[in-house]
Amino acid sequence: MPRPVAIIVGAGPAGLTAAYELLDHTEVKPVVLEMSAYLGGISRTAVYKGNRFDIGGHRFFSRSQRVMRWWLNVLPPQGAPALDDRLLGRRVEVAGTVTQRPLGTGQTVTRPAPDPDREDTVMLRRDRVSRILHGGQFFDYPLSLNSRTLTDLGLGRSARIGLSYARARVRPIRRERSLEDFLVNRFGRELYATFFRDYTEKVWGISCREIPAAWGAQRIKGISINKAIGHALRRRLRPDETPDARDVEPSLIDSFLYPKYGPGQMWEEVARQVGEAGGEVLTHREVVGVQVDGGRVTGVTIRNARTGRTSRRRAAHVISTMPIRHLIRAMGSDPPDEVRKVAEGLVYRDFVTVGLLLRRLKIRNETSIRTMNDLPPDNWIYVQERGVKLGRLQIFNNWSPYLVADPERTWVGLEYFCNVGDELWSKPEDEFARFAVRELASIGIVDPGDVLDQVVLKVPKTYPAYFGTYDRLDIVRRYLDRLSNLTLIGRNGLHRYNNQDHSMMTAMVAVENIAAGVTDNDNVWSVNTDAEYHEER
Repeated sequence: MPRPVAIIVGAGPAGLTAAYELLDHTEVKPVVLEMSAYLGGISRTAVYKGNRFDIGGHRFFSRSQRVMRWWLNVLPPQGAPALDDRLLGRRVEVAGTVTQRPLGTGQTVTRPAPDPDREDTVMLRRDRVSRILHGGQFFDYPLSLNSRTLTDLGLGRSARIGLSYARARVRPIRRERSLEDFLVNRFGRELYATFFRDYTEKVWGISCREIPAAWGAQRIKGISINKAIGHALRRRLRPDETPDARDVEPSLIDSFLYPKYGPGQMWEEVARQVGEAGGEVLTHREVVGVQVDGGRVTGVTIRNARTGRTSRRRAAHVISTMPIRHLIRAMGSDPPDEVRKVAEGLVYRDFVTVGLLLRRLKIRNETSIRTMNDLPPDNWIYVQERGVKLGRLQIFNNWSPYLVADPERTWVGLEYFCNVGDELWSKPEDEFARFAVRELASIGIVDPGDVLDQVVLKVPKTYPAYFGTYDRLDIVRRYLDRLSNLTLIGRNGLHRYNNQDHSMMTAMVAVENIAAGVTDNDNVWSVNTDAEYHEER
């Protein structure tokens, strides 16, 4: 008897996790269909002339121990310091042996932990450093209440921040209607105006007053000044203590895991293992039609991007990570008019990364953290200067020394947030690169004469937005939930601004439902809506 087939639309973290879990826990054969040439979605690693870059910056850290174990089962931890750790004489905790459970074997294998200089498939342990560039000065992220911060802010502004925070605690806004209300209640109006408002509006392209408070509840529900202060005190009093990941908010972590060659390495390895265990992962395959009959999805129509030919494939289950707007379009006339209208009104924010290969940065390392080439120690820098559109600056050398073809060069990524078709998005690539260099030079980060090479990468539908018709998403959900063998997972599949680990968890829960014969997907939609969900699972 042939095995039942699950069509999985999209080969990002959610889709590939679902394929892996189906092979590990069910008799269902996964067939993953990816419309692009790449694996990993926005968690892929792009390559330009031997230099690798991360689209958005993906730290491998989760409060879910299940996710942490899953990652390390695919890519084991390093067994020796990484190149830059060794050259700088930094002390790094490394594994002696690793125990893995290869997919499809049902057995565990224990072997020496790999050396990152000799093994390709390895996870490095990296220090996490992020700062805010504001008014020409660097501030810790998250903000530290130390003498330097207070000096840089100035006595007057520091006092206003303190009084404003106290006022917000004593007399909070009773009904949080907007993201501005949400942030003011947790940080005070002065701190919000100084460090939150401008950057957030740069990311989303609209006023914080127009963004529902639900965005804050989704992304930063666990962060507060009290938690930041408590975390800082614990690290100061017990600097050698390794905190339990379940007790640390992701924005407060001090270190994280990172694949030697970037996040895409994780998903390329998962796809390889899925293929070896009997699943299929097909690229250049776009789902252009979804057939619905009798409360079920009976199959999908697939267009081969290489040949232009279309074909149909039947499925016992369909797991979709494609944007909801595209999924509803693919269903043709079956969805009611109201469902199609809401789906069309869902909004996305798009993303452009400009990679620059440099001789050097103008800014130097003024911290106590040792780095190669005297680089600033940051993984990324939040650019909160009003005169530029640049959102964040990544220093790829600090994510992994193996991302850079020539360790004597500096390899950085400039991140811009825009909408498809707007002025930024529409710039020709060479013009966009020149524009980015001018912006970086205007804030004193680089000398244009030190730019050796550049590349521009545009990524649509990177951030599902919590405005547009998002407040009516339940109308679409009710329609889709009536289809007993269709499950939506992942960031775009659920139209939810999930982190990588949350997207993976939606896939894990979806597979649990399939294995148990459960057709109610409420538990999939519940992932990351409750701060304690990870521990409850």
